[in-house]
Amino acid sequence: MTKDIAGVILAGGQSRRMGGGDKGLLALGGGSLLDHVVARFAVQVGPLVLSANGDPARFAGVGLPVVADTVKGFAGPLAGILTGLEWAAANTACEAVVTAAGDTPFLPENLVERLAAAVDERPGAIAVACSGGKRHPTFALWPLGLHDALRRFLVDEDVRRVSAFIDRHDFVDVEFPMLISGGHLHDPFFNINTSDDLARAERLLQSMKP
Repeated sequence: MTKDIAGVILAGGQSRRMGGGDKGLLALGGGSLLDHVVARFAVQVGPLVLSANGDPARFAGVGLPVVADTVKGFAGPLAGILTGLEWAAANTACEAVVTAAGDTPFLPENLVERLAAAVDERPGAIAVACSGGKRHPTFALWPLGLHDALRRFLVDEDVRRVSAFIDRHDFVDVEFPMLISGGHLHDPFFNINTSDDLARAERLLQSMKP
């Protein structure tokens, strides 16, 4: 656990490809999708919150504080990242936030450790997870000092692309290996967007059991 780093699970998406609703509450492996994300992520960080809009009571079973976007209009994951930074700055003594998407049940168990190590000698830099040569901008370490710049970027400039904000600042890409299970390679950042994805995740989860 890295106690001076807060964790933010981004669960504010509108899940259009799943017919709406909260993907994180879908059943997977005897629990919810969010249960699996929390189980892997919570042990890696200090304070942990869920970034989601609407009635927080629906996430009561997850057992985490829920923070709503401080920017109106469902401005996407960048709004959740900003909210997480502002929440951590106001409520913790942490120096950085690591974000993770709420629909990725196989996220690396050393995510935070490796992101933090990558910027250990680059204060102020963003560390971004990658796998298979692809960047995953919602899985990143964000120094708290970026929250003012991010608010200007999102609100004043009205730019919502996470990668666009990253590219404007000092950053380092951190490559994570693929998972090997059942003789196949799987992306550890594989996320659930469709019912077929959910079925695939269930099969992968079963194949990973000892």
